[in-house]
Amino acid sequence: MKSVQISLNSIEKVKSFVNDISKFDSDFDLVSGRYVIDAKSIMGIFSLDLSKPINLNIHNDEDQEILDAIKPYLV
Repeated sequence: MKSVQISLNSIEKVKSFVNDISKFDSDFDLVSGRYVIDAKSIMGIFSLDLSKPINLNIHNDEDQEILDAIKPYLV
């Protein structure tokens, strides 16, 4: 598992982020405080405080391809 910080501070960023990671079969969790939600869930993402960076946990071995896809969101 790899953990990175991302920023999703606009509706457009959330939509494109979910589209980008939905292409992968891996599991992704967003962690904000004590909340852990599925990163592929748009409704779940909007339940978080998007004004500050969020931790993204990537449960996969093919990290580089995923990191390239999420590069625009990394903090």
